[in-house]
Amino acid sequence: MNTSTRRLILTVIGGPTAALAVWALAVPVAGATLTVRMSGGTQTVGPALVAMVSLLAGLAGWAFLAVLERWLSSPGRIWAIIAVAVCALSLLGPLGSAVGAAATLVLILLHLVVGAVLVLGLARR
Repeated sequence: MNTSTRRLILTVIGGPTAALAVWALAVPVAGATLTVRMSGGTQTVGPALVAMVSLLAGLAGWAFLAVLERWLSSPGRIWAIIAVAVCALSLLGPLGSAVGAAATLVLILLHLVVGAVLVLGLARR
């Protein structure tokens, strides 16, 4: 396995790791309750959901970067711009569905942390 592939794998794993660290500080340590409105009810955001969604985001980002690399000579900048835009749009989720100020703040922070790890780690220079 080459260094580039290793870095990409570590980045994809780093997203969920960073998100779980934020979740652990916010929920068990600080006592925040992460609840979101879903289909007429509510759902608590637990560590499994945090890990799964952030891992899927990392894999999707990696796949999209691979597609861009196949078609463009320097895909890193375009990937980073699109990734930042997607991260910004993802903030609409917590803003529209989180129950309470603490949940909104923590969920926004989770989105930003995962986005930062993925944008910085997957963008090729």
